[in-house]
Amino acid sequence: MRNLLIESHCIFPTQDIIKTANFYEQKMGFRAVHYLNANDPHICLYRDTTEIILIKTNGQKVIPNRDLYGYGYDAYFITKDQEELQEELVSSDVKIVRFLHDTDYNNKEFVVEDIDARWIAFGIKVG
Repeated sequence: MRNLLIESHCIFPTQDIIKTANFYEQKMGFRAVHYLNANDPHICLYRDTTEIILIKTNGQKVIPNRDLYGYGYDAYFITKDQEELQEELVSSDVKIVRFLHDTDYNNKEFVVEDIDARWIAFGIKVG
């Protein structure tokens, strides 16, 4: 069977698209490309092979999955060197809500909170 899916991108609604983009650039090492004059204004955030697309909420508050549904991350990124990335984000004063640990579903991961209160996990399957 052929691989028909290649990649995915997270789409994050945000009240203040510029403030959120600045957080990701300054704290999390992403590069922002602004498409604010497009028919559907957005900002693309790039880091390595990962992309996040920011869109405007038209004033609505961002509600993280754990608030809407009682649990759940808002994004999950696969990374091979969690230790190095966690250290980088700690030194950038990104809020770590769960430090690097082994989960009961056989992943090694850590979780950060972004400027819009989203919980983003960085992990990989072990074993």
